[in-house]
Amino acid sequence: MGRIPLPRSRTRDEPPPTGPAPRVIILGAGMSGLCAAIRLRGIGVRDITILERSDGVGGTWRDNHYPGSGCDVPSHLYSYSFAPNPNWTRKFSPQHEILAYFERIADEYGLRPSCRFGVEVTEARFDETDNVWRIETAEHGEFVAEVFIAATGQLNRPYIPDLPGLDRFEGTAFHSARWNHDHDLTGERVGVVGTGASAIQFVPHVAREAAALTLFQRSPNWVAPKPDRAFTRWELTAFRRVPGLAKAYRFSIYARFEMRFNMMMQRSWMRPLLSKMFVKELSKLVSERIPRAAVIPDYPLGCKRILISDDWYPAILAPTTTIELDPIAEVVPDGIVTASGTHHQLDTIIFGTGFQTTKFLTPITVMGRGGTDLHETWSKGASAHLGMTVSGFPNLFILYGPNTNLGHNSIIFMTERQVDHVVACVERLWRSGADRIEVRPEVMAASDAEIQRRAERTVWVASCDSWYKNEAGRLTNNWPAHTYEFWRLAAKDPTEDYELITTPS
Repeated sequence: MGRIPLPRSRTRDEPPPTGPAPRVIILGAGMSGLCAAIRLRGIGVRDITILERSDGVGGTWRDNHYPGSGCDVPSHLYSYSFAPNPNWTRKFSPQHEILAYFERIADEYGLRPSCRFGVEVTEARFDETDNVWRIETAEHGEFVAEVFIAATGQLNRPYIPDLPGLDRFEGTAFHSARWNHDHDLTGERVGVVGTGASAIQFVPHVAREAAALTLFQRSPNWVAPKPDRAFTRWELTAFRRVPGLAKAYRFSIYARFEMRFNMMMQRSWMRPLLSKMFVKELSKLVSERIPRAAVIPDYPLGCKRILISDDWYPAILAPTTTIELDPIAEVVPDGIVTASGTHHQLDTIIFGTGFQTTKFLTPITVMGRGGTDLHETWSKGASAHLGMTVSGFPNLFILYGPNTNLGHNSIIFMTERQVDHVVACVERLWRSGADRIEVRPEVMAASDAEIQRRAERTVWVASCDSWYKNEAGRLTNNWPAHTYEFWRLAAKDPTEDYELITTPS
């Protein structure tokens, strides 16, 4: 996998550290948290504690183990640049391979001793007297560190709609991110609520097992073919033995995906052409049993994430599958009743309704200087300088935070750029001997204004409901520009944008 990255060489104008490295607490042992720990060790920070509420590393790839789970970014790009894996078996590797990759990373970089598993954080409060973050947990007491890095991500809290009568359902019900592998669906009448990215992957498996499958769908997705296949033995050998081949292949994926952002612009000439191609093919599926509204979206291509699958349409065309477009009125003991009064008798309900994505760090209470509540600060929509730092919350860094998600490329690329920025800030704090590093309020305000200005040019603010936006329609999740622009901004020396503060003894 490679060695831990070495510290950057100090230049003449960079003084050596004046004291011990700051203690760091990282919340989350997923993709972002592991990356941060590795890079911080690379500059000499050793006192790192990773708090993880589950029983192992991997984050969303530990949670989402439903049938068919995988990533829609090719694995050679959905992996750390400093730890390439030449052994991916497929272009789009399944969940168990992705989880095994992150578990191997944790082992090879010696991170497990720094991890505290089964720890539920309830509150993080900045202590202005001691210039530390005090992290309260449900059952494991208090943890203290100078630097707090929140790496909980955007896809960690399953969302189940508050359906009337759900508590009275006498069958089995679960969310896709909490898949019940002990429950056998063979021969059952199964209802799936929600047909988003997770459902696109697990529904074909359910359709093969269930006697009858009903999909409760608000709106269809734009679903493109998935260019997946297994790598040949010769390709795997070449990735292992030909110098630079895996790196070149990785870059080719990045470059192709990066071009897709142009399609996310409202004035894109590509999107109308692709939309026509989609509609032409999808129209062939329309029948008396499959109405047009069940397969052809009524919102612009790209407004929600474009999904990829080769077995979604065969699954919904199966004679045992029914698509229900009528809204759900209530759940009854033996099934679901829709607004028009149709009663669907069900044995099992599976929620493919995604996650609570726009309320970052919820339900953890986060208090900054002067007792400022982060969630009150974000009451109109989460925002942060480059998605990472918030004025009034010194020594706090957020990974995969507001406006850092992507609709076209690999989030690991974005995470590595964010970690580079965080490491630069921590290193600046350490070398200066200051107690706090905090983004200047005018910098944060300008950063957010520019993000929202750019957001107005994208299709993501169009008239569709998506997890990219909050209830008010503010784009809180996606980065509305090319990723290389984020790279350029995140690589900027933090000196101008941050204030270093030394408090009186």
